[in-house]
Amino acid sequence: MTMLTRVVGAAVATGSLALGFAAPALADDPPPPPNCTAADLAGVATGVSAAMSVYLFTHPDVNNFFTDLRGTSREELRGPVKDYMDANPQVYDELQGIRQPLRDFRERCGMGMPSEG
Repeated sequence: MTMLTRVVGAAVATGSLALGFAAPALADDPPPPPNCTAADLAGVATGVSAAMSVYLFTHPDVNNFFTDLRGTSREELRGPVKDYMDANPQVYDELQGIRQPLRDFRERCGMGMPSEG
């Protein structure tokens, strides 16, 4: 066996080993995007919650509407909330804007949004 044959054989064997180890590594899930931890989610949710609180305190009519729904089942909420939002498109847009950071976080981090009905 010539030296060239040995070198080529060693290179092929090394390459096969490298590919054998690399294939499973390539199949692993990609790392999560940065800033997608539970702590990041809690921070975004806290900001959204604080903004919603300020909005409701500064819009007593909206606050009263939602407060009056207390004790209503989730299924029974859909109709009155949809009717209210349809009748008050500015309120709808403002509430969507308040919730947008949470939607952006969930989309960026691949979490999806909870079902809204």
